[in-house]
Amino acid sequence: MVDTQKFINDAIHQIQEHSHDEKVIIALSGGVDSSVCAELASRAIGDRLIPVYVDTGLMRKGETSRISEIFGHIGLRVVNAADEFLDALEGESNPEKKRKIVGERFIRVFEREAIATGAKFLLQGTIYPDWAESERGIKSHHNVGGLPLTIKFSGVIEPLRDLYKEDVREVAEALGLPREIAHRMPFPGPGLSVRVVGKVTREAIEVVREANAIIEEVLVEKYQPWQCLGALVGLGTGVKDGKRLYGWIVSVRAVNSRDGMSADPLEISFQDLQEIESRITSTIPGVARVVYDVTPKPPATIEYE
Repeated sequence: MVDTQKFINDAIHQIQEHSHDEKVIIALSGGVDSSVCAELASRAIGDRLIPVYVDTGLMRKGETSRISEIFGHIGLRVVNAADEFLDALEGESNPEKKRKIVGERFIRVFEREAIATGAKFLLQGTIYPDWAESERGIKSHHNVGGLPLTIKFSGVIEPLRDLYKEDVREVAEALGLPREIAHRMPFPGPGLSVRVVGKVTREAIEVVREANAIIEEVLVEKYQPWQCLGALVGLGTGVKDGKRLYGWIVSVRAVNSRDGMSADPLEISFQDLQEIESRITSTIPGVARVVYDVTPKPPATIEYE
């Protein structure tokens, strides 16, 4: 358990010290990690903070409009870079390459914003599992192992790098952030690209976006999972409108965890699983099957890539 008030005071001092009176861009996704960083930095350096949200085209349904609504009061800059990210990812199937592509694209967008605003430093919501899993070779997080070797910033500030997710939630509550933000489900930095197992295409991203929206609608309020998601895990045969279909297989995943380093699958009622299946197969063209993943972490990871 973290001493939240001491951490807040230390983090504010760290941001002030490391920013050297220069402007700082915060990579604000709307998740609890980056939101806590934004609040800390706002208290530390005031209007020298430049919050930037990048619409990568890989976000959840309705996410960009909701984040714009929540953070509009702090002068959020919304950058529409969907084509840039999707073009770079088109046809890529290697999970590590996806993460590195997304990590590099993020940095290049932030570098352009830095030139436009005169910012010298980048502030990220990197937490302990991000760099721990990257260093151990489990997966390269886009904001750690996925970063390009050269970046055009004077430095990267990471005030949360020693915290676990639950620690960050405690800090969020101590800062007075809305519960919607403090207890928001984790979402991977590479977005929906790592919820498409295999080649990334615009069609696959749209299918998995709609599937994720349905899964969250059915599960979040009732089960309050630490994380739930849908992923496209391949293609299989099915039947729709009396005709053979060779379509997507959507895997549903819902887990409880404390720190993201381990996780247990949730026991979902068969009725709710049937509702998810029915809504996905009836409303999303091209989906042939829906399955539920009951594997804990370890041996599995929470996300599929």
